[in-house]
Amino acid sequence: MKRALLAAVVAATVCSLAACQRPAEQTATAPPAAGGEVAAGAAQAGTPSVDLQALAHRVVTQSAGVKEGDAVLITGRHQDAELMEDLAVEVARVGGYPMIEYGSDRLARRLFFDVPEKYDAREDALLAKLVDTFDVVISLGNGTSENLFEGADPKRVAARSRANEAIGQAIYKNGVRMVELGNNMYPTAWRAERFGMDQDELARMFWDGLSMDYTELQARGEQVRATLAAGNVVHVTHPNGTDLTFRIQGRKVGVSDGIISEEDVRQGGSAVSVYLPAGEVYTTPVPGSAEGRLVDTGGSFRGKNIDNLTLTIDDGKVVAIEGTGPGYADLKAVYDAIDDERKNEFAFFNLGINPNVRLGEGSTAGSWMPAGAVTVGTGSNAWAGGDNHSGGGRTVFLPGSTVTLDDKVIVENGELKLQ
Repeated sequence: MKRALLAAVVAATVCSLAACQRPAEQTATAPPAAGGEVAAGAAQAGTPSVDLQALAHRVVTQSAGVKEGDAVLITGRHQDAELMEDLAVEVARVGGYPMIEYGSDRLARRLFFDVPEKYDAREDALLAKLVDTFDVVISLGNGTSENLFEGADPKRVAARSRANEAIGQAIYKNGVRMVELGNNMYPTAWRAERFGMDQDELARMFWDGLSMDYTELQARGEQVRATLAAGNVVHVTHPNGTDLTFRIQGRKVGVSDGIISEEDVRQGGSAVSVYLPAGEVYTTPVPGSAEGRLVDTGGSFRGKNIDNLTLTIDDGKVVAIEGTGPGYADLKAVYDAIDDERKNEFAFFNLGINPNVRLGEGSTAGSWMPAGAVTVGTGSNAWAGGDNHSGGGRTVFLPGSTVTLDDKVIVENGELKLQ
């Protein structure tokens, strides 16, 4: 799972295929009005001056590398029907076989709350078969609300997250190419508020990011990748009290530069996943090497803020969790319900490298790809090249961090020093 404990893991639809990448974001998504769908456009901005056909062409041919004969699943919500249809046309134009799977907040919520609990632990047999069918999955991370699973029983959530773990492993084993459009930046009103931006401003940045030529990120990504691959001890500090050290020597270092290259296909596994807008370099720690304190002062859970969530890490594992704020009790309940010690493993280090993505001055949240952005987390890390496929863990954004690699400062107060 790139990136939260929830959202995708509780869904039992085909779009769960796309959710096997990484934790998406710390907030799941607000329940729609009783008996109805979220009003169209109520929570999202438009697509300002975006040539959707050109974008679809670039995603299909450059990012996903779709070829003649590829079976391609395209998933998303109804508000982006035009883009999804353009993607399907582009797939067909290169000789692929597209299939569109539409979802909605209403459907996702009902598939959880209106389905008997006795089916929670059952592996999705249809999904298991589809994993062997599709060569590519293109998903739109465009949930329009923030608190969709409010009131969900933590034990049921944990059971759902465990049920399809083997399917997630099969996705990596089969080399299914995964492209996600969203990357925790889809332009909704609640995201704009958390990022300290006007919604239209966020929409422009998001769609411009999707439409950029990602070849320019390849060189930057390779430079940062090579630097991390040659290093060993990483030390992350932050004014909020975070002070964390871990080793990465000998660990695989990956790049999400927006393009699945032929070399990526040869590598398989996590190398054939990209997240758009792109611009990240990531790795996993040497098991048992992480020590220190990880503090999250900008997190939330199901739309409710969590203040000063503090994780104490010893011998590579979380040994204590403390926190305050309106979202902490619900987060802790879900975390405790996951009976899987892998949720406590310190899992990944992610460094943003995209200079064109900038959050507002008043941002209370973080993002994956702005240049100098630091993201770390516990639990699932298969998306980053690790072997932890658990459904638990926590993603922590640390904008404004300082990072040293061995004795060299590579990020200083949020500014990337590798140019």
